[in-house]
Amino acid sequence: MDSPILYYDDTYPTVKEQKAFEKNIFNKTHRTDSEIALLEGLTVVYKSNIDLFFYVIGSSHENELMLMAVLNCLFDSLSQMLRKNVERRALLENMEGLFLAVDEIVDGGVILESDPQQVVHRVALRGDDVPLTEQTVTQVRKKTNLLQTFRFFSLPKNRSSGRSYDRSPALQ
Repeated sequence: MDSPILYYDDTYPTVKEQKAFEKNIFNKTHRTDSEIALLEGLTVVYKSNIDLFFYVIGSSHENELMLMAVLNCLFDSLSQMLRKNVERRALLENMEGLFLAVDEIVDGGVILESDPQQVVHRVALRGDDVPLTEQTVTQVRKKTNLLQTFRFFSLPKNRSSGRSYDRSPALQ
């Protein structure tokens, strides 16, 4: 995988058109220090860090400040998640976190969140929902110890029959 790219519309429907657009953006932005560019009728905000380039692209009618807020939220979230080590190798090793962060920030091109603290918190919560088969022994033990601290109460017995009230199968 060369780079994680998400398109939310059909402006560039084929892979060939997407690659040409990406190459054009990179050629226009990789040697400049500015943070915004207008290209092919689109507003492009971007940020570079060591060996990575981050781009957020919207129509020419989009508010540049909102696009920059999305970009900053993504970068700051990744910076916190990767412990300030935002570089290609670290990002490739934590690709799931990148996609979870993007999912928390944007859904179908609609901005949902622009606070990096909230994004990191939600990604951490979603990371806790890892299937049992994909968890380490330590993670499973930690969860079972947590469950053992909760005590389930027993239902009172029916005084006339001496039997316990019916319980749902989940509680038995």
